[in-house]
Amino acid sequence: MSEKLQKVLATMGFGGRRTMEKWITDGRVKVNGKLAKLGDRVVDTDRLALDGKNLRIKPVKHRHLLYNKPVGEICTRDDPEGRRTVFQSLPKLKNQRWVSVGRLDFNTSGLLLATTDGALANGLMHPSSKIDREYAARVLGTVTSEQLQAMKDGVLLEDGMAQFTDIRKGRDEAGANQWYYVAVMEGRNREVRRLFESQGLTVSRLKRVRFGSFFIPSAVKAGRHTMISGKDERELYRLAGLSRAPRLPESK
Repeated sequence: MSEKLQKVLATMGFGGRRTMEKWITDGRVKVNGKLAKLGDRVVDTDRLALDGKNLRIKPVKHRHLLYNKPVGEICTRDDPEGRRTVFQSLPKLKNQRWVSVGRLDFNTSGLLLATTDGALANGLMHPSSKIDREYAARVLGTVTSEQLQAMKDGVLLEDGMAQFTDIRKGRDEAGANQWYYVAVMEGRNREVRRLFESQGLTVSRLKRVRFGSFFIPSAVKAGRHTMISGKDERELYRLAGLSRAPRLPESK
């Protein structure tokens, strides 16, 4: 059965389908010796090349992990400022590449999923999957019931409406800080912080504690990871609306 070329390339872990589409239009991909174009479909017997390097279709097992990101790491591969990236903390791979499922900003810690399956990553990040993300937020100052309700009802931010699908009071701290557990259905940039800022509140600490049905195991400390396999791997694909792991093109 044929598959869209950008989907096949995404399974290598080079990135999401939109990135693969750009690579195709940029002329970086060939199919059977000819420059590929958007709309091309391929089968196992087709010969693929990326940047002049041959690829072959070969069943290879995908890998997935849960990483407890510390503050002070970024989720891009390269940083002009020389800051440490999460990919420097993940296991080294041969002929595969880690794709992070969304991003956590420099000052946000907690649960980050990574996979070698670009199609899986795309499914987990897509808004249609409706996967909620839960955060523990330490908020400076007093939060009123009216402010909490406003953030649940929805607030117009610069990139559209946003809201918390759930808000629960957490533990109290001495001084002016209060902890809240909040959930959002999207992974927009700084969404949690911006929702609180819309009410004149400042988040002094933020940690993602849950992604869908996945929590950080107590044994996985900051800067550590745990591999995902077995029934947990099947749960990843279920969350993304995918029935099973597709086969992976491997570098020749």
